[in-house]
Parts: sequence; C-alpha cells; structure tokens
Amino acid sequence: MSVEFCGLRVAHPVINASGTFDLLAAAEAFDDGLFDPFPFAAFVSKTITLAPRGGNPPPRLWEASAGLINSIGLPNRGLHGYLEHDLPRLHELLGEVPLVTNVMASTGDELGELVAALDERAEVAAIELNVSCPNVHTGLDLGADPVELAAALRVVRPRTAKPLIVKLTPNAADVPAVAAAAADAGADAVSLINTLRAMALAPKAGRAWLGGGSGGLSGAAVRTVAVAQVAAVAARVEIPVVGMGGVQTAAHARDLLDVGATLVAVGTESFRDPAAGARIARGLQASPANRGFSPAEQV
Repeated sequence: MSVEFCGLRVAHPVINASGTFDLLAAAEAFDDGLFDPFPFAAFVSKTITLAPRGGNPPPRLWEASAGLINSIGLPNRGLHGYLEHDLPRLHELLGEVPLVTNVMASTGDELGELVAALDERAEVAAIELNVSCPNVHTGLDLGADPVELAAALRVVRPRTAKPLIVKLTPNAADVPAVAAAAADAGADAVSLINTLRAMALAPKAGRAWLGGGSGGLSGAAVRTVAVAQVAAVAARVEIPVVGMGGVQTAAHARDLLDVGATLVAVGTESFRDPAAGARIARGLQASPANRGFSPAEQV
C-alpha cells in the first residue's frame, strides 16, 4: 500500500494534519504502544515561525456540533528553538518515518529565511508552507491571493531543493486558481483544506467565547466542503494533492482518494483517538479497490 509522493516513498497514504498531533507531548503521555506501528506514514510538524510565539489567549477551544473551533494561535519555540531542541527529538522518535516541517511567515522573504534554514537539515524530508491559518492575521491574505502567493513562492522556491507543499486556505474566492498559481510558481504539492473561519459566542453573554475572537472550524462539519474543494483542485493541477477535512474513518479517507488526493491527512479525529491514523490506514489496506483501495465496509 506504499505511495510515491514528491520523490518520497511512504508506507501508506495516511499522514497527520499540522498542529493536530503533538508527537513530543504524546511521547511523554503514552507508552510505546502508540508508536507500534506509528499512526502516520509521514509526520507533519506543528507550524514553526521565525520568532517564538506564545499563541492566542485562552479559551482556545470550542466544541461545536459535529466539529471543533480552535484558536490556538500557533505557539512554538521559533526557528532557532525548533532546530536546536525539537528537531533532534522528532528525528529520534520518527526513525525512518519522513518528517515534513510546517512553516509560516507574513512575507516571502521571511518564508525564504525559514525554508533556507530547513534546507540545511537532513532530518527534514519536505517543507509545508502554511499560508492558510485563520487564527492569526499573517498567512490568510497571502494564501487567498493567487498573485501574492505566486510572488512569495518565487522567492522561496530557489532556497530549497526539498519538496515544497503549499497548504491552501478554504477561505478564498477561487481555491483552484490559488492552487494553480502555487503549482505554476514551483510548488511540488498542495494540501487542503485548512479550517474554516468560525466564531462561537459565550452562552448568555453575546460576546466571543474564544480568547482570539474567532477561530477555525474542523471535524465532521467540514467534510463535504473538503471533498468538494479537493476534487476541484485535483481537477485543476497536475501536482499531488494532500486531502484533509473531517476524516474519521477509512471510508472518509477513501472519498478524498477517489476524488484525486494522493495522501490523506487526519486532524481533529486524533484528539478523540490518538491512534486514528493507524486505524484508518488498516481500514484502507483491508479493502482492495478504487485507486488501490476498496469500497468495503466503513472502518
């Protein structure tokens, strides 16, 4: 069931969505059973920024009907802290599992600085550019505008020989046009969908519940949106597509594969079931059919 993706050979088509599986925290909280087998065929890091970030003020999560709104705000050690502390430990935990490092900045030059630093590290197999997070001001405008995104990629592309994945925002007028601009400017793959912009009000208070005001909606509530946008993007571009959004079962993953995704990422479901990636991969392997996987019973 192995898959070729941007020059990488991965054991199966299931990976994690950035920011939804904290491997470093999981290694402390769970015994080795969680990692045998490791739930994902490749691991995508939390988003890394040039300077350290503390994230958004609490509260940061709201459980919506059929979904989750988060306003985490990308807390991380910054580039230096990631390279010095997190990257060696991630490499130790992952072994032969490819590591994709997710990065975000507000300009092409800042993205280029991040990418150039990661290009020097053999532990990093690929780089994902987060131009789509709705929980911070940076990123969303860049990822929603094909012209701005293409200009940023023309700065970034020469800074690395590693595969570049562009994580697209669903909060754009024409997502396939943005995907095409990314492909034309040198992206090796695109991933989608990120969360949909959303807001929850505090009960009986009439004000925003989340400390950051608004946040991003994920989970089952966005699944059909994800299928539609992945299908539209896969029909528009020739580079690989990583599909995500509300994947809870092998049947959900198969839907994204059937409309053109090469890989499928699991996000919110990992909060409920940390071993969801492995469960979904087993479900795909158990059924022989479309695109190498079958329409067997839902797993």
